[in-house]
Amino acid sequence: MDDDAGDPPEPVAPAVQDPEAQAVRDSGLREVAGEVQADETAGVRAEDGSEVRADEIGGSRAEDGSEVRADEIGGSRAVKSGEGRAKSVARSGGMFRSLRNHNYRLFVSGSVVSNVGTWMQRTAQDWLVLELTHGSSAALGVTTALQFLPVVLFGLWGGMLADRYPKRPLLMTAQSLLGLLALTMGVLTLTGHAQTWHVYVMAFMLGLVSCVEVPTRQSFVVEMVGREDLANAIALNSSTFNLARVVGPALAGVLIYAMGGTGPIFLLNAVSFAAVITGLFLMRSTELRTPEPLARAKGQLREGLRYVWQRPELLMPILIVAFVAMFATSFSMSIALMAKQVFGQDASSFGVASSVFAVGALGGALLAARRARPTRRLLVIGGVGFGIAQIAAAFAPSYPAFLVLLVPAGIAMITTNTAANSSVQLAASPEMRGRVMGIYVLVFTGGAPIGAPLIGWVGELAGPRLGVMICGVMCLVGVGLAVLLTRFAAGRTRGAVVRGVVATPGSAR
Repeated sequence: MDDDAGDPPEPVAPAVQDPEAQAVRDSGLREVAGEVQADETAGVRAEDGSEVRADEIGGSRAEDGSEVRADEIGGSRAVKSGEGRAKSVARSGGMFRSLRNHNYRLFVSGSVVSNVGTWMQRTAQDWLVLELTHGSSAALGVTTALQFLPVVLFGLWGGMLADRYPKRPLLMTAQSLLGLLALTMGVLTLTGHAQTWHVYVMAFMLGLVSCVEVPTRQSFVVEMVGREDLANAIALNSSTFNLARVVGPALAGVLIYAMGGTGPIFLLNAVSFAAVITGLFLMRSTELRTPEPLARAKGQLREGLRYVWQRPELLMPILIVAFVAMFATSFSMSIALMAKQVFGQDASSFGVASSVFAVGALGGALLAARRARPTRRLLVIGGVGFGIAQIAAAFAPSYPAFLVLLVPAGIAMITTNTAANSSVQLAASPEMRGRVMGIYVLVFTGGAPIGAPLIGWVGELAGPRLGVMICGVMCLVGVGLAVLLTRFAAGRTRGAVVRGVVATPGSAR
């Protein structure tokens, strides 16, 4: 378990002999290659038992002179080069290695069914609103806004609840509430009593439950698979989500036509929650890595924000996701505008474009599952690649070329999201993980209400091509700002640490 940043560091073997560097390390933070890394990610052991200091860049040495490597983000156990590194690779188990875990197999199996049901319901919900309002796009926008609004308003509190209470029963409760909402809406629709305000209330309640469910579910993954397979499990979760994103809407369209309405779709989604609830119920409690629940205390939200700000390994991925997610939603919206207004395609062709983008996202998730752990370089490359892909798509000369460019755009977007999610969870200590994921979910969803109207307004005035191009440019600018802000925060943290060392008598001995 990672140490909390406020705890005094434990005595370690003197792997760094310079007195000033030793003083900074003892104060809880250490300067490596111009950056600051938390002490909780610094102390590791080589396989011969000697303690070593592994930096996030990856070049440090044990006392016997042999080189050790540490993951660039998250600070995990060091593995000596040679035989130790070969053993580490052999233990990786391939693209689906997380499925070796019994609890995770139950979790992901239920998630596949539930995610398909959720995407079916999203399609049915939009269709029902259009039916009830005779095609009002404004009502559709209000429904979407109401579903995101609670996450923006209360997302941080949801993350705090994820730290305070055991996650498995909390997830079972949240999934039951989501199923109950779907059942209620299905009954109202089938009996002919559904009205627009019913959909509004359901959308807001869905968002309210998601405030707790999403950060709890995200931070529960590491309790099932541990740190070693966390990155792979997150990538597989993204794969199932994007697979459902391809299958769900198409299946919903067929069933709405075959069953004569949207009511049965809500009922099917209600039944789908039984799969994930059953999986949670059947898990082996003895195999879960459950941290101690956080005791209630004042200032825990501020503590979470301060915790992220003081750790570059958390701050950078969260900032990059904030900028990328803000314009990723706008890009998804712009696909429809490009298909219809630029290339003169009909609704079926737009469906093809959305599916191609989702296939690219699924491919990106599967590629991410092959990697042992994410790196900062991968995170930055993913964000920059997404921006470049959007700019290239804006200048696509034909519709087939536009479709081809949607594939790397989907790959880059999911690469960024999975790398950021894994980096944040690996770097967060167990007692802070719920609040950290609450912040992550907030920035992931909170940017959409800002970016989508802005790009929509630009596209309406100057055309969809310019709107898509601005999406790409703003992604590139956002990644650059994230890197600069992280360095600024690291500099302030380093300065505060050094001042504290100087002010403390005998701290440099």
